[in-house]
Amino acid sequence: MVSLLLLLSVSGGWAKELLPLEPDLATRVDEHYDHEARLFLTLYSLHGNGQIDYVTGRLVQEYSRSNYGNPVYRTEAYPLFYWWKHTMYNDPEQDGVNGNERVYQENVDFDITRYKPCTFNGQPC
Repeated sequence: MVSLLLLLSVSGGWAKELLPLEPDLATRVDEHYDHEARLFLTLYSLHGNGQIDYVTGRLVQEYSRSNYGNPVYRTEAYPLFYWWKHTMYNDPEQDGVNGNERVYQENVDFDITRYKPCTFNGQPC
């Protein structure tokens, strides 16, 4: 009976898990720059199995190329968007995970194929 009461929120609905802090870079799997949204996306595997299960999206302030032709992005210090457990969160204050994040959309998965849509001989491009 006690465990059931812990799952209920004050409003009487089911309590959602709190968004975890942004993961350590050691769990980073990949990065992408979304030119349309001007977001620098960092993809993480929290369990270390290569499966993407946490994504952050930072606004890009400036984009350039290094002397060697590599892309260089100057981003906001904290993400504007987080994707975790089929939920997209918005942090309009961009002040890091501290409890003021808002659910932007539920039941949504991060679609990596938008950024890497092709395969060649069964391998990602």
